[in-house]
Amino acid sequence: MAAPSPSPHTHDAEKAITTNLPISPTTSISSNELASSTNTSRITKWNTKIESLSGLEARGITRVLPTERHEASSFGFVQMTLLWFSANLTANNLTVGMLGPLLLDLGFLDAALCAVFGSVLGSVGTAYMSTWGPQSGNRTMIVARYFMGYYPSKIPCLLNIVNMLGFGVIDCIIGGQILSAVADSTMSVVVGIIIVALITWLVATFGMFAFHLYERWAWIPQILVLFILFGSAGPKFDTTVVSKGDPTTINANRLSFFSLCLSVPISWAAASADYYVYYPESTPKYKTFIMTFTGLVLSFSLVTLLGVGLASGTFNNTAWASANEVSSGALILAGYEGLGGFGKFCGVIVALGVIANNIPGTYSSALGIQVLGRYGVKVPRWAGTTIIVAIYTACALGGRNNLFEIFQNFLALVGYWLTIFVCIVSEEHLLFRWRENFDWDAWSERRRLPVGLAALTAFLVGWAGAIISMSQAWYLGPLAKMIGEKGADLGIWVGCAWTLIIFPPLRWVELRALKR
Repeated sequence: MAAPSPSPHTHDAEKAITTNLPISPTTSISSNELASSTNTSRITKWNTKIESLSGLEARGITRVLPTERHEASSFGFVQMTLLWFSANLTANNLTVGMLGPLLLDLGFLDAALCAVFGSVLGSVGTAYMSTWGPQSGNRTMIVARYFMGYYPSKIPCLLNIVNMLGFGVIDCIIGGQILSAVADSTMSVVVGIIIVALITWLVATFGMFAFHLYERWAWIPQILVLFILFGSAGPKFDTTVVSKGDPTTINANRLSFFSLCLSVPISWAAASADYYVYYPESTPKYKTFIMTFTGLVLSFSLVTLLGVGLASGTFNNTAWASANEVSSGALILAGYEGLGGFGKFCGVIVALGVIANNIPGTYSSALGIQVLGRYGVKVPRWAGTTIIVAIYTACALGGRNNLFEIFQNFLALVGYWLTIFVCIVSEEHLLFRWRENFDWDAWSERRRLPVGLAALTAFLVGWAGAIISMSQAWYLGPLAKMIGEKGADLGIWVGCAWTLIIFPPLRWVELRALKR
């Protein structure tokens, strides 16, 4: 007879609670079970060693209790602004600005106005969602459970992982393109992609402290080289370029580009609370909102305007036009033309700047794996980070020659679901739970959270509205094709409108019927 096994246990991974179970003295285990137990023990030991590394954040999605938070400080609020300023003062957002003149035939003034006001509106949604971090001590996609329900909230969680993977691909490609251009193509884009991915992986793996420290200083070299780019390339911006097409088509393109510029800052809405969970519970919401909003608007406005300027210069500058045919990274480097070796040095700084944008997204998407379910929650945060980096690096290597197509098709899709999600959260908060105190300790207890039927229905109805109204290279919805020669991207606006209309009555019925 086999020897009795040690007491087994169950583990509530979300709450980190282990419970011993009684076992019969006659219980036996097979050789396969022994092997499995041995392998599990080895994995656990390795995980313990890794998580014990100095400076590495072992915490996953468990709530940060008020007693575990840092003390409030004036610099803590400054850090909020620096985080977003550093993370978005990057070349990938600069490339977004190029899309107005290059893909949508907009003139300098039209593209510049759409870029700035789109950035402002998109930043409002992200700043609003960030206020839930200090208040709850929970990650953004855990907070989503309180507004969409335990199971329905997994849909935006999955979409957010895809969102962050997409931006990871874009960041790696742009960084790789610029590094390759700096090296006069003697270094391939592949090598540049791998360099960006490895540095991102290192910082994101160590977690919150490491990436806050990185973002605290990353903006300084970026702002210097971008100001130099303004000085070097600014005289070649063609501010006289006007939008092309009949009035209806121009208006359609304005709306499409405005929606695109809105989509980028609001893409952080599903992750913005993640970075504030260590702030005190008493942190004023208005300060969190203002500091986050300030960092987002300043960074996005600056770089998208620079992108619009560079794109405008390609119409009458043959050297810039030729560089743009190579890649957007080559166009950025062409802006430093005339500065010789120093210009190439600035190009390297710009290329490495995308790492600051890539780190927070990688960090949040690894947490998203844990939110997805009981199997995902068993994946340590550092391992999830490794998986995410491996996926978007592979995708970047495969799509490195199709960056603008990735931008055009991916960014708008991000905006559709995120604006719908923010609409649901804001309506639930302002219409139904304005005076209610949330039980943030119930974050992992399904029966103490909303069922989410109203939110799920409104989310899907909003998506249906977005689908019939979207304008993409691969699909033109029936409502979108009614405006202009190429259609107008109405997806965000129709999707939000349908969601805002249908959610309140459905939620009212749900509360009366289910009481939660």
